[in-house]
Amino acid sequence: MMETPEQNRNVFAIKKFLSEYLDLRKDKDNELETVDSIRKGVEFKGANLWILIFAIFMASLGLNVNSTAVIIGAMLISPLMGPIMGVGLSVGLNDFELMKRSLKSFLITTLFSVTTATIFFLVSPVAEGQSELLARTSPTIYDVFIALMGGLAGVVALSTKEKGNVIPGVAIATALMPPLCTAGYGLATGNLVYFLGAFYLYFINSVFISLATFAGVRVMHFQRKEFVDKKREKKVRQYIILIAVLTMCPAVYLTVGIIQSTFYESAANRFVAEQLSFENTQVLDKKIHYHGSKDNEIRVVLIGQEVPEASIAIARSKMKDYKLGETKLIVLQGMNNEAVDISSIRAMVMEDFYKNSEERLVEQTKKITVLEQSLARYKSFDELGKTIVPELKVLYPSVKTVSISHAIELTIDSVRTDTITLAVLKFGKHPDAHEKQKITEWIKARTGAKQLRLIAEEFNTKWNEAKVYTDCCLQPLHVDGTGGRRYVDAGKPE
Repeated sequence: MMETPEQNRNVFAIKKFLSEYLDLRKDKDNELETVDSIRKGVEFKGANLWILIFAIFMASLGLNVNSTAVIIGAMLISPLMGPIMGVGLSVGLNDFELMKRSLKSFLITTLFSVTTATIFFLVSPVAEGQSELLARTSPTIYDVFIALMGGLAGVVALSTKEKGNVIPGVAIATALMPPLCTAGYGLATGNLVYFLGAFYLYFINSVFISLATFAGVRVMHFQRKEFVDKKREKKVRQYIILIAVLTMCPAVYLTVGIIQSTFYESAANRFVAEQLSFENTQVLDKKIHYHGSKDNEIRVVLIGQEVPEASIAIARSKMKDYKLGETKLIVLQGMNNEAVDISSIRAMVMEDFYKNSEERLVEQTKKITVLEQSLARYKSFDELGKTIVPELKVLYPSVKTVSISHAIELTIDSVRTDTITLAVLKFGKHPDAHEKQKITEWIKARTGAKQLRLIAEEFNTKWNEAKVYTDCCLQPLHVDGTGGRRYVDAGKPE
């Protein structure tokens, strides 16, 4: 089927759009400068090494006190990215000398980092692993993707004219330092599980950052190193390929294991949430043990009303739907089995208490905020009255007293409510309509009120009755016994 001219135009437009916005070569910096900047970051002598040691101490302190901010600060000043990106660059450029230097620096930085962290945790008073430490002992598929995307972002940023602050961001996102510190903690406490898990995470991150750097170098068509001696070039290339394969094979194998473990745990969690959810019964604890193709186990502890064995059997029969057919399901119930951990119960109770307390606190905070706003609104009128008194004294000398307040006006027929500002002014003599209008407009402008009701009182100690002024006549209101007459602007609110 032949393409129409219109289809060709559309394809051309799409290609042009992608080329215009996604072409990396347009912003590409001088290739030699980019390579030189990465080469400089490979060297780890003198200042760079001391900066790394201090950064490791900082990160260890952050892990010790469970402070995320301190850990991020340590990652910002850490120069760990240099050798790792140098390995990827050397493979992309076919530069065996750079590879040797990068691998040597990588081993030195790793050794110094783990040793520094081990020394710190040997003398540190920390007794138990904090949450920030524990989070660095088990790599997931997300860590792989983060390292890959971070490495790509780093090499693209280094190769452009406006480099920005991408490398520190990559260092934070890929989190190379915390696993090294956790590995040191594992050695210091004799916990090989922590050490191996953390080092495993560090190795995976490093490999995929290098892989991303290699991919970026090849995509942007960096010029490879040329050899006069073709035999030597072939030999060097073989060495590079061999080292790359030896490095990548364990990483690929481990990554496949991470992917399988991630999918398995996701399916197991979904199974427990959907099939072991019973009325008046709660999952107290669950442990998922994944060992590959066999000997997998899900251990669940239930608390509350005992679940019949038939219901559990039905749940077991549905495990195949979650691709958990080869998994052994163990369900423990009641308080008389050894699987019930008192600390787990205490933690669950405290969690519920905390959540409920937090919700109540949020509700109370909202109520207090509303009340404070209402109080502030009413107080504002008191403060406003005091503020405008000097101005009134100058502009309208006949005004003797002033009172400004907030009021709600109800319409009887429609049950409608309006918010109005009420101003009560006592005059030495009753103002005429023009003066009242001027005062009304001035107070509206001064208070910012949308609607204003002005009440005028005439101050005269000889009179014993107060009268209401309307636009056309005087009407008796009441005798207040205060020696004053009251006149009210009975017109519509402004």
